[in-house]
Amino acid sequence: MKTDHRKKISIKWSIFGYLLVFTVILLVILWFMQTVYLETFYKNIKEKELEKAVNSVIELMETSDEWSDVEALARENDIRVIWADSEGNRLDQAGSVSTEHMTRLDKEQIQDIYEMAKENQGTLQISSKNGLQESEKNQPVVTPPDDSPREGIQNIFDIPENSRMETMILARILTDESGEETILIADSVITPVTATVHAIRIQLIYISVFMILLSLLMAFIVSFHISKPIIKISHTAKEISDGNLNIEFEEKGYKEISELADTLNYTVSELTKSELLQRELIANVSHDLRTPLTMITAYAEVMRDLPGENTPENLQVIIDEAKRLTELVNDLLDISKLQAGVQKLERKEYNLTESIKSVMKRYAKLVEQQGYDITFEYREPEVWVEADEYKIYQVLYNLVNNAVNYTGEDRKVIVRQIVKESSVRIEVTDTGEGIAPEQLNHVWDRYYKIDKNHKRAVMGTGLGLSIVKNILQLHDAPFGVITEIGKGSIFWFELKLKFSP
Repeated sequence: MKTDHRKKISIKWSIFGYLLVFTVILLVILWFMQTVYLETFYKNIKEKELEKAVNSVIELMETSDEWSDVEALARENDIRVIWADSEGNRLDQAGSVSTEHMTRLDKEQIQDIYEMAKENQGTLQISSKNGLQESEKNQPVVTPPDDSPREGIQNIFDIPENSRMETMILARILTDESGEETILIADSVITPVTATVHAIRIQLIYISVFMILLSLLMAFIVSFHISKPIIKISHTAKEISDGNLNIEFEEKGYKEISELADTLNYTVSELTKSELLQRELIANVSHDLRTPLTMITAYAEVMRDLPGENTPENLQVIIDEAKRLTELVNDLLDISKLQAGVQKLERKEYNLTESIKSVMKRYAKLVEQQGYDITFEYREPEVWVEADEYKIYQVLYNLVNNAVNYTGEDRKVIVRQIVKESSVRIEVTDTGEGIAPEQLNHVWDRYYKIDKNHKRAVMGTGLGLSIVKNILQLHDAPFGVITEIGKGSIFWFELKLKFSP
């Protein structure tokens, strides 16, 4: 089923849209924070600064006897400080004169502030806009009786009702070593930020227009640079579906795009190899099918036309070639099933040594008639493993077939059984020409020939090593080949021991 790609959004426009939305969200947050919550943030900062300044003054009063130090600290923080006793008498004062009403506080007002602070656990915070605030210990302010001095709070501030200015007063009761209480009163002015907000809004309009234009440009550039190599890779990849493997993906752009191009180049390389192997496979299978069919047909025609040729020898040739055809078809079916993953292992405990001996018996005729020297070397007479007996038998048979086909002029093949601590290693050695290092990775491929001039195998169908590889991979068994040019090859595999007497 073909996908309708017209309904999908291009990566270029998708990236463009995401970047644009991101910019708009940032601008909305900036507008909201700078115009709606600016005054709240400003007020909270001023409150914290006032509280921090009062704490610093108290620490300084505890460590220094010089009131000039307090004076300098108060001016530095732009606050006004009054130090008075519990009767409302001023002991000292210092700091900024930005709030005149603090300098005009009379004795009764100071005493009222002291009484209110005492009711509020020694701390008092008053706002000219909001009145009494919660204490710094986050405990609720106790509601005073009707005759409480708090009724005169508004008289403390000398600010018109329609003024947008707000003043914060913070009072702390101090107790000296003798237990005598005094009060420290500090204030800070919160200047209205309405004009500032208005200026910020005008500035944000220009900033927003500039940011949107800049984001449009950046989004277009970024999306173009990211999407261009991907689009190019996509166009190049479409040529693969047309059967063109003579292509190369450019490894340019970002790391991930470069890795994608490298992966696709590797895929094209493997597809090219696969196509070549497929052509060789078809050619080799066709050759192996044609040869026995030609011989069967020729011998059958001779036996039909010449009555005297109806001999057991000629019949045996026909039977042998028919068996070779059967083996070829069975091997093709086996390897197809193995690579498709449809064959399952039937594991059981069995005597591997006896299984090898039964494989060796199949070569008795070859040893007798053609002079091959095929021997089995072992020390332990019984080695038991847990595996699929039939499939391991196939592995052994195909490895010996391969050795027979490629052994040297001495026609010598050696099968060794070597027992280790927890595994058994089977080696099949020939005395042939060996395998070049660059060809080692291909010896397990179907119908791969070291000698490209295809010749008919003495035994087997040419698919043996590929079947061996797939069966051993199903068993999770290690396998490999040790070879040296001019000195032959050793094909080996290992299985875990079940027990060995």
